[in-house]
Order: sequence, then structure tokens, then C-alpha cells
Amino acid sequence: MDTDAVDEILAQWQRERPDLDVSPMGTIGRMTRLAKHLKGAIGATFAQFDLNPGEFDVLATLRRSGQPYQLSPTRLYHAMMVTSGTMTHRIDCLEQAELVKRIPDPNDRRGTLIQLTDKGFTLIEKTLEAHVANEHLLLSVLEPSEIDSLTQLLRKLLDSFEK
Repeated sequence: MDTDAVDEILAQWQRERPDLDVSPMGTIGRMTRLAKHLKGAIGATFAQFDLNPGEFDVLATLRRSGQPYQLSPTRLYHAMMVTSGTMTHRIDCLEQAELVKRIPDPNDRRGTLIQLTDKGFTLIEKTLEAHVANEHLLLSVLEPSEIDSLTQLLRKLLDSFEK
């Protein structure tokens, strides 16, 4: 198998600190570099639709919630693990673009729900199709069995942080 830039870094550390097992740097370093590449490639797809990743997340969360495509701001920000201030800013921007609207919560006179507009629904449908196609393309270098293995390993590692 070919070597990469991370292998060079590991070789340098091995030369300078042979007493240290730096092998985790290879795994973590590759994941970090890969995350940067993926973020750029995914962000470029969203940009084609004049969205940033945070805005896509709000629209996608509303869309996958099912009809009537509405959630409380609290449920939205918990689903996306962001602060309420970040969520308010995202909702404000999306509302200004007429992609979502604030409506009264019929179950709580003091509450508000965030709902996809028809324009927001149409946009998230188109963006989602392009996003999924892009993700298929990004993973196309791997065989289906490799994707399955990678998915299981990443799930296990992520689970160790999120439990």
C-alpha cells in the first residue's frame, strides 16, 4: 500500500522519539485530515443551494421530523447539539430567507414552533438529493464491505464518547 503524509510524520516521530508509540497519531491524524476534506466537499454541495451546513441541518431536521415538518426551537437545538443562541441565529436567517416560519404552538400558548415553508421544503428536497449523491461519490473509493466495516468501527469509537 502507498504511504501518505501521515506516514512521513510518524516516521519523523519514530526517528526523534523511538521510545514513544506514536501509532495513535496515524489513526487520529488521518481522521482529522479526512474530516477537513469531507467538511469542504459537503460544504461545497450546500453552497450550490446557498446554504451553509448549519442551515442545512435545521432544514433537514425539520424535514425528517415528518409532517407537518415543525418542531419547537428547543427540540431543534437538542437534536443538533448546538446552543440556543446558535439555533436562534440559524432560525432567524432561515426565516428571513422564507425557508422556515415561526408559528404559535397550539399546545402551549407561550410556545412557538418552527415550520418548513413550501419554499424550504422544496429547497431541502433538492439539497438532500445532491447531498446524498455527493456522499455516495465521496465513499465510492471503498468497497461496500469496507464501508460496512468502517461504519461499525466508527460507531464503536463514537459510542465511546457519547455514552
